[in-house]
Amino acid sequence: MKYVMIVPDGMADDPIPDLDGRTPLMAARTPNLDAVARAGVVGRVRTIPPGMPPGSDVAALSIMGYDPAKYYTGRAPLEAAAQGHDLGPRDVAYRCNLITTDGELIVDYSAGEITSEEAAELMALIEEKLHTPQIHFFPGVSYRNLMIWRDGTMDVKTTPPHDVMGQPLQANLPVGDAEELLRGMMWDSYDMLRNHPINRQREDEGKQPANMIWLWGQGCAPRLDNFSLTHGVTGAAISAVDLIRGIARIAGLRAPRVPGATGRIDTNWAGKAAAAIGILAEVDFVFVHIEAPDECGHQGDLEGKIRAIELTDREIIGPLWTAARGYGSARIAVLPDHYTPLAIRTHVGKPVPFVLAGDGITPNGLDRLDEAVAEESPLFIEEGWTLIQRLLGE
Repeated sequence: MKYVMIVPDGMADDPIPDLDGRTPLMAARTPNLDAVARAGVVGRVRTIPPGMPPGSDVAALSIMGYDPAKYYTGRAPLEAAAQGHDLGPRDVAYRCNLITTDGELIVDYSAGEITSEEAAELMALIEEKLHTPQIHFFPGVSYRNLMIWRDGTMDVKTTPPHDVMGQPLQANLPVGDAEELLRGMMWDSYDMLRNHPINRQREDEGKQPANMIWLWGQGCAPRLDNFSLTHGVTGAAISAVDLIRGIARIAGLRAPRVPGATGRIDTNWAGKAAAAIGILAEVDFVFVHIEAPDECGHQGDLEGKIRAIELTDREIIGPLWTAARGYGSARIAVLPDHYTPLAIRTHVGKPVPFVLAGDGITPNGLDRLDEAVAEESPLFIEEGWTLIQRLLGE
């Protein structure tokens, strides 16, 4: 049996007046996803436990079979694992976004989706100027970078920048233990980045500058049960973002990098599909994460979000499900990790629609996957980390 799980990040949305009350998922052309829905069961699953932050980190742990209330320690240490950073028992990792600010407001959490090459040069300067014997900075993918603090503190409240775009910087800076140190580094970065040649060129080209670092998502090293030992299957994860790759590596799953995978709508769609199909020949389970719908949601890009959903259907769901069934018996699950409504441009933790289909799954008579259809279904899974068990037939 081959098992496939496809997660279009942030795909779920609320009804939109410009779409006559439909959501982007309802408006998108998704013939492959519709076929999966007709062949399977559609329902809803709670990926964000009550009281926990509605982030992709919490949701991804849940979807991959780990109760976030038990295993979650923060977002940044998961990304550190993807980059090969081994955290000691007293080390703390922080997510270090490159953002755009006008000096007063948070303008863009992603600095106009800065390229990884540009970000690496800026982060090299940050490391040169701001590092200490205990604190170091590391480049990642695009705006998603890291700070690792040896013998650091987690006793501080930080805010994801995508939650507060357009809001004042000062009101959303870190609060708590060592806040003066963290705030000082953030303001120092503004002084050294705002006139950097990369940013002057970006502004000349009409792009957002990456003129400040933003520290958030702190946490210590997590420990996850080995996926293969727990479920009795071998597996791999395909994703452009370090968060997913980090979870996979800690869980003992293979997590290859795909050249040209950006986490945006311009990602290497064919390359991701080829990587997933290729590795499916070697393992039992493949998890494919698509970041583009979430990025479009954060940017308030309606057309882009619909396009990202349609590309996921055509370039990922169709080819991968065809390949999986070519092995004789297969199952597939498709679901977003959380809602990212265009109207508010941030995450919401309510239950998401999902579909599960394949050998041994009796269809429940619903003909497509979207938010409204899922609401009609009596199938509801309260503990999101148990969905993987249904997919694997446990």
